[in-house]
Amino acid sequence: MLGLFGLLNMGARSLQVQQSGVEIAGQNLSNINNPAYARQRLQVQTSLVIPTALGPEGTGIQAVGIQQIRNSLLDSQIASESSVGGYWNSQQSALENAQIQLGEFFNQAASSVDSSATAGSAALSQGIAAQLSGFFNSWQSVAANPASLTARQALVNQSQGLADSLNQASQRLSSLSDSLDSSVNTDIGSANQALSDIADLNKQIAIGEMSGGTANDLRDLRQQKLEQLGALVNFDASTGADGSVNISVNGTQLVSGQQVVDTLQSYNAGGGQLLVRTATSATPLTLTGGSIQGTIAARDGALKTIRDQLDSLASTLVGQVNGIYVNGYDLHGNTGATFFSGTDAATIGVNNTLQTDPSLVQAGGAPAATGDNTIALSLAQLGEQSNAALNNQTFSQAYDLDVAGFGNSLSNANNQVSNYTALNTMLLNQRDSVSGVSLEEEMTSLITFQKAYQASGKIITTVDEMLQVLVNLKT
Repeated sequence: MLGLFGLLNMGARSLQVQQSGVEIAGQNLSNINNPAYARQRLQVQTSLVIPTALGPEGTGIQAVGIQQIRNSLLDSQIASESSVGGYWNSQQSALENAQIQLGEFFNQAASSVDSSATAGSAALSQGIAAQLSGFFNSWQSVAANPASLTARQALVNQSQGLADSLNQASQRLSSLSDSLDSSVNTDIGSANQALSDIADLNKQIAIGEMSGGTANDLRDLRQQKLEQLGALVNFDASTGADGSVNISVNGTQLVSGQQVVDTLQSYNAGGGQLLVRTATSATPLTLTGGSIQGTIAARDGALKTIRDQLDSLASTLVGQVNGIYVNGYDLHGNTGATFFSGTDAATIGVNNTLQTDPSLVQAGGAPAATGDNTIALSLAQLGEQSNAALNNQTFSQAYDLDVAGFGNSLSNANNQVSNYTALNTMLLNQRDSVSGVSLEEEMTSLITFQKAYQASGKIITTVDEMLQVLVNLKT
């Protein structure tokens, strides 16, 4: 038999267990708005059973641990998907900034899932496209009245406006490319900090679990760091014997147990192309996810394509116009000058002499022929001609297709972000159903433990009364 003192110990143990239950319920409730927190549950079992003349008799209850309610598969999926989200979110942000820098604003309908290149070009052809059209129309005006200085001045002004637009677009896209390089370096710094934090948490968890039990709150924090790292760079993780998480990127180990064995750094891969490698071993890394790679992909993909296309457009325009214009004559009988200077979108400009004297525009096909419009008419017709250098498109068509292609890249990024958001929401909801804190459930547990605590106290009070009776009998 337990006896009165054994019964008293049973009540005391029960009080301790119910108190622990209240504490854990309180911990869960206090973290109800903490997205990194996984709810905890008190693990209990019956105390040691002792043999008696009447048979085995229980000695009450005891707490044996605090269980963290987590689904490791869901955690792994969320960390993996965070790399996908980081990749497409960074691409979307970069391309949206490029869109703004171009001064071309998308029609939302043209950015839908079913948007076409035609719809995209219609929404985008407002800046340089209009300038191109105005440029060739100005040559048509000069051809209609070759002796008019007003028409010639309008041509020079329109041409300078086109050159300025190309210059500004090139400069802005170049600045954006530089800012994306800065973003890559910033994200690399954040990734290295996450690696350091994970290694430090590995150490804290190992120390905290040396005496048994699980460092639940530290594991919550480590999972959060893993997801933050995944948003920056895709990685592979493995679990060590001591519970540490080892991290490798593209087959190169960066975190081993409690140590950061290597970090990330950017490097110039040639031609100013900023890529990523390990800092210690200088191993180039082929990244497939995360915001770092998403930024690089946007910079070297759609952004570089539109920059190259603008340069090709400007270069072809300079070459085609100058090729015809150089054979013309101005109102003074001079010939041999070029209309445009420069070689690409960054350097294209109008011959400085024309800015102050429009009579120097070489619109005629013969000297001393004031009414001759041969060159002006040829240049006006150039706008309707296909160019092999522009994939057999006219200048306006080529630009529309270039910008529509850029629009399609942004539309694809938008769609991918939407897909990721839907999938990530589903995964987070699944994890919340397993690991999330339920206000109703915890309040029920709190009341249950409270009532059990009161009942355990009643056991002790009853035993105390029985002991008093026993003492009084002896006296």
